[in-house]
Amino acid sequence: MGTSRRVLLGAALGGVASAAVGLPAATHARAASWQLKWSPSASSDGMRAFETIEDDRADSHPGGQPHIYATGDNWRFNMHMSDRDTSTDRQRQEVTGLRTSGSSYLKWTQGQTWRITYSMYIPSSLKATTSFTHIMQMKQPGSGSSPIVVQSLRRVNGAQTIELKLFDSDTLVGRTDLAPLHDKWTDVDFQIKVGNGSAGSVRWILKSGGTTVIDKSKSGVDTFLADRVRPKWGIYRSLGDTSGSLQDCHLLLTNLRGYQLV
Repeated sequence: MGTSRRVLLGAALGGVASAAVGLPAATHARAASWQLKWSPSASSDGMRAFETIEDDRADSHPGGQPHIYATGDNWRFNMHMSDRDTSTDRQRQEVTGLRTSGSSYLKWTQGQTWRITYSMYIPSSLKATTSFTHIMQMKQPGSGSSPIVVQSLRRVNGAQTIELKLFDSDTLVGRTDLAPLHDKWTDVDFQIKVGNGSAGSVRWILKSGGTTVIDKSKSGVDTFLADRVRPKWGIYRSLGDTSGSLQDCHLLLTNLRGYQLV
């Protein structure tokens, strides 16, 4: 579990070319393609990979700190039952953003299209709940704003699932069983066109052992609030679960990559 598996994603990241017809021969515009913009290493970059770190920001459990740290090729997020966020009905251990140097980070703005690929290890101790348990969010930076997109572990009719939703409209992009993904590495491929109103789109792909588990998309959706969009990873969960699923747990991430369609 301490040694990460390398992700086999991002091999075919090309776009569709558009052509302008001329005489006597056609001239072709450059094809849009995915350009690698962010490729941190846990072993060498550590926590410098991220824009901000929200590690026990209420200082509720000093004995468990750090809750978020790099170990080998992985980033690890620990959650203890005693951990509390500043709102004490929930728990949060998260990182935000894509840092490219000590003083700069990537900014996702309207009209841009971005792609994140990585592998996650969800142990069986990190269960789906009847209330929210988010392990990835897209948000507007700053306090008080709602999520834009959430990847969550949710109980549905008693069954454990993993899902992706547009938060404000409660639009389900896709959902699949969580149990087969427990205690193994799962590859994530998330794509977002940042757009206001109906100008946005998302695509969500999960792969396990080289097999596609789910590949779902939504277009004509709102993926922008204000300023910019910023990814978050970690464990953010409510204490209001009624299924008895909450316990000490952790999440591992590795091989994070960020691409822009240009």
